[in-house]
Amino acid sequence: MMVYKKAALLCTFAVAFCLVASSAFAGPTWTFGDDDQGLLKLEYKGQFQFVNRDTGAGSDGDDSATEFNFRRNRLALMGAYGENFGLYVQTEYTEDRNITPFGVSDGSDGDMQILDAVLRFKLNDSFNLWVGKFKYNLTRENLEACEAPLTLDRSTLIRAPFVSTRDKGVALWGNLFDNKFQYRIDAMNGRNDSASSPESNPRFSGRVHISLLDPEKGYGYKGTYMGKKKVLTFGAAYQTEAAVAYGGAEEVDYSAWTVDAFAEYPIEDIGTFTLSGAYVEYDLEDAYKNGSPDTDVTGFTGEKNGGYVKVGYLFPNMPLQLFARTEGWSFAKLDDTYDQEVSLYSGGFNYYVRGQNLKVTVEYTALDYDQDATAEDTDTFIAQVQVIF
Repeated sequence: MMVYKKAALLCTFAVAFCLVASSAFAGPTWTFGDDDQGLLKLEYKGQFQFVNRDTGAGSDGDDSATEFNFRRNRLALMGAYGENFGLYVQTEYTEDRNITPFGVSDGSDGDMQILDAVLRFKLNDSFNLWVGKFKYNLTRENLEACEAPLTLDRSTLIRAPFVSTRDKGVALWGNLFDNKFQYRIDAMNGRNDSASSPESNPRFSGRVHISLLDPEKGYGYKGTYMGKKKVLTFGAAYQTEAAVAYGGAEEVDYSAWTVDAFAEYPIEDIGTFTLSGAYVEYDLEDAYKNGSPDTDVTGFTGEKNGGYVKVGYLFPNMPLQLFARTEGWSFAKLDDTYDQEVSLYSGGFNYYVRGQNLKVTVEYTALDYDQDATAEDTDTFIAQVQVIF
């Protein structure tokens, strides 16, 4: 009964979001320079959430915890001068979230950071050079736009070790064969705390994909195109960094590989169907078995393998999209438990008021640990409103 009460509360909250949220419009654009060749656009991106977790509060941590917070709170500047040069700078204010995907804590102080800062040089569709801080080229999931996922958010279990979702470096990428084939090569910092790592080596990535229907020719992907494209894309990538950490007294290398697929197909008067999945393996040469290994060779971003499957259905005559997701991961060591298996199941809906510029998402997630010695299963409800100006 408690589950149904929570679901009703969140659905009511989502409807209220729709009624009180302001209309979203495209951000302002300025022109400058000779013949107005220069363009600069300002954009705001916000995701405001109501979160309820069935554990985390009370003297024993067994009571449900609730909070309002921002998932993302960003300002972005997009610029261009002529056809061959572009600029993207994005800031983010990170709130002191108490309820995280895997626990409830006292939170931390808010932080303002430069999330992206990239110079974009374009010779033609087949050759682009990016320089600065931006997303590295490994998993499709990380490369999908934060504001256009199929589910509430992208997987937090798919993160690579010793980096966040972005890194600093250079990338070459482009599209060939009428935009059906895309290649990407990058060299990034990787682990950048050289005082504690064995060596300060760059991290290299290579990624390719093949689009059999409508092309996905940009640097970023989307989790859903909301029925505006017919997409069937298969991708694969490999990433490596030498001497990234210590496993006892031994230096260990890092490597990762992944394969992924994405399909979305609209059928007139029936609806739009979305299906995507991926598998990824992160290898640190079993560093966790050797003495006292470096921090972060274990844990959620340490040595692991797993993946996800996501499905979606967008109704043909109303802006309502249903979705579901399942993930399965094997961790070398997680919270002092070796060979921990983690499963995640989610379901919910997106309601598009003005497309991605103003939408409401409601999602329920169940997180299950195979071994419960040091971890506790959780149920989480989230209602979110997204606004892009």
